Amino acid sequence: MTFSRIVSTGMSVPENIVTNEDIAKRVETSDEWIFTRTGIHERRVSTEGEATSTFATNASRQALEAAGMDPMDLQCLIVATITPDLPFPASACLTQEALGAKRAAAFDISAACSGYVYALSIADAYIRGGLYENVMVVGAETLTKVINWEDRGSCILFGDGAGATLVTKSDRPGVGYTELGADGGLAELIHVPGGGSKIPTTHETVDQGLQYAVVKGRDVYKVAVSRAEEVLTRALEVNNLKTEDIALLVPHQANQRITDAVQDRLGFSKEQVASNIEVYGNTSAASVPICLHEAASQGRIKEGDKVLLVAFGAGFTWGTMLIDW
Repeated sequence: MTFSRIVSTGMSVPENIVTNEDIAKRVETSDEWIFTRTGIHERRVSTEGEATSTFATNASRQALEAAGMDPMDLQCLIVATITPDLPFPASACLTQEALGAKRAAAFDISAACSGYVYALSIADAYIRGGLYENVMVVGAETLTKVINWEDRGSCILFGDGAGATLVTKSDRPGVGYTELGADGGLAELIHVPGGGSKIPTTHETVDQGLQYAVVKGRDVYKVAVSRAEEVLTRALEVNNLKTEDIALLVPHQANQRITDAVQDRLGFSKEQVASNIEVYGNTSAASVPICLHEAASQGRIKEGDKVLLVAFGAGFTWGTMLIDW
């Protein structure tokens, strides 16, 4: 029987750090106000010349080097992002070129903060189905380029970066149980009004600020907590597992209060839950793979451990996945 397994990871974030104190110089806020409501103290912010593919390339290269794989042997590259370098071509194609992975198929997917879980499920299906034997899955974002730095409600939340995982064919279980979901009726909870075919970019739309992200935080909190609790509970029940069987829960890093609520409702200990939002902020599709890379690098997960992922975001989308590490 064919399975897919994660064999290596990588991550890349900007060197530029923006603290809560830095933001307080621009809008009426404070470190205490931001941290109490989000769990964030600082975030990495890309500078001029740095794009989504910059970080996707660096993270992918790190994962390839860790696995000892030549870029020319990579068969497929999937980048999950809602902040591509360009409307087209795909940032995955730009990443492929930068890596020198000339033989790899390359494309982007857009599922916002759930994008990495969606992309990993595609890689798993490709490998199980026999289409490819190795796939690079990347979550990469530069959301700080599409937020209004004068809007206190949104500018405090986001950071930039990328996380990558190399997934290969295996005869041992790896990527396992998966559930994905979406509710387009909640699309307006998190969205960018302008810049697409519905409201193309013009001088007028820019003057109105329609190119910036709109986040309805209170509503997002309610939906995110309820959806995460629902799918995680089902994942445990379907696989006959208890919370103590999970070595690490890796949730999307949207807000520490959301993570804490999910942790409490499911009965996970603090040590079982990955959290790095304090130093990176919400990096959307990049947050889960960045957490995975850091957890693996720190020895928090080891071979044979069961790792549970959960993500939720604009769309409204959500997904969960059980992995044998």
